[in-house]
Amino acid sequence: MRHSLQMGRWVLVAGLMAGVCAPAAWGRFQVPPPCKNAFTVEQEQTEGAKFAAEVFKQMPVLPDSSPVSQYVRRLGARLADHAPGYKWPYNFHVVASEEINAFALPGGAMFVNLGTIQAAETESQLAGVMAHELSHVALRHSTCNITKQQAPRLWAGLGQLAAGVFLGDSALGSIATQGIGMVAGLGFLKMSRDDEKQADLLGAGILYDSGFDPRGLPQFFETIQSKYGEGGAQIFSDHPNPGNRTQYVNAEIATLPRRPDATVTSAEFTRIRALAAKEKTYSAKEVQAGAWRQTGLYAAVPGGGATVVPATVSSVQGTSGGGAVRLSRSSLGVGDRMVGYQGRGYSISYPASWQKSEGQNGSVAFVPPNGAGSAGIAYGALVDSVRFQNAVTDSSALAQATQALAQQLSQQNGGLEQVGQMIAMNVGGQMANAMELRGRSPVVEGGSPLPERNLLVTVARPDGALNYMVFVSPEPDYTTLKPVFSSMVSSFRVR
Repeated sequence: MRHSLQMGRWVLVAGLMAGVCAPAAWGRFQVPPPCKNAFTVEQEQTEGAKFAAEVFKQMPVLPDSSPVSQYVRRLGARLADHAPGYKWPYNFHVVASEEINAFALPGGAMFVNLGTIQAAETESQLAGVMAHELSHVALRHSTCNITKQQAPRLWAGLGQLAAGVFLGDSALGSIATQGIGMVAGLGFLKMSRDDEKQADLLGAGILYDSGFDPRGLPQFFETIQSKYGEGGAQIFSDHPNPGNRTQYVNAEIATLPRRPDATVTSAEFTRIRALAAKEKTYSAKEVQAGAWRQTGLYAAVPGGGATVVPATVSSVQGTSGGGAVRLSRSSLGVGDRMVGYQGRGYSISYPASWQKSEGQNGSVAFVPPNGAGSAGIAYGALVDSVRFQNAVTDSSALAQATQALAQQLSQQNGGLEQVGQMIAMNVGGQMANAMELRGRSPVVEGGSPLPERNLLVTVARPDGALNYMVFVSPEPDYTTLKPVFSSMVSSFRVR
């Protein structure tokens, strides 16, 4: 499951915060005033570094010694010199993914897919994509977004949980599923159209001040759209078109003094693009399958050299370190005695044979032995809490919050289908809702993933917040596990 968060905005005035640089030669675009942000720059860097480490564990990242990586690092450094605001420790990496996409994490780590380098026709186009991503970091869009949702603790909790438990290509998200490919918690990289427009306009200014032809930015999006159509490439999913992108960026460019020597492309770009075309790339499914780990071609840690990348082993002892496997009925814990667990503000019981993995900020996952692995959680449950902008104080507000949470889960996990109607119920004396969702399990049989059934249960808290539980099972085993899930729900108590 992925949750959101990431970056804010700066005013280019002295004294806003340590490290603010002098304003560059922007055109009409005025850097917006800083938004309300619950994260300090130190917290943003710390949490961003945790996510970056997970990217290396879950995606084939070229080592820094690669000529393609070295070129992208030089190009990124040139752009970063002209990014406004706080001087984040920007660093740049290349992912051997065929998807046309790039993403930047809070704190300044940027990942550019080989597919993007191959698709760019000029150096200014590639630089445009990177300047756009730099702008999201400089404007702190993700952490501002999560602060707006009033759930900063949710990010930190899932960020901690992500290091131990990956929640497959279903209700609980895995880094190498679709699109950018995310660690649990990286849904915050999906930006609003307003955020995208700001990143376009600021990105054009960064390009200009870095000596590039700023028209490279809209040209790249035009090139991809002409080849693949709107939505035909993953970059359009993660970077939604604000509308009239070419028109408003060109209008911004028109306000900038003409620069006859602006760089459109270079011999070095042509050489590197040719090298990138020879590199092995992987589809999203191939990334998730993980065969690339054993090639010895990719880095296991930031700054590390090429090595065999260890498969991610869940921090839940006894779980599988590889892909999820179909479990026998006897190993599911059906009929086990139930043991109690005291969470933050709640209690719940779970089968004695299951293991638990706790997030630092209150999230917890329960899974049977071998019920989770690097491919994700195949069997088990996640319990957490969230606070919406409007307090959940009645059945109508609870229904709206449940639908919003289900929609978020669906958007962040490749689409989940609601099964049946939402059911109002009572859990431990608190009003609650239950909803079944259908997705795709990390368990593969006969070469194809099994369908997955998820049970989402939301429980209103007296303080207006919401506890929620997500129960996960391959659909063929859902009926068998449903009594266990029901017992866990019945045991849940708000404290």
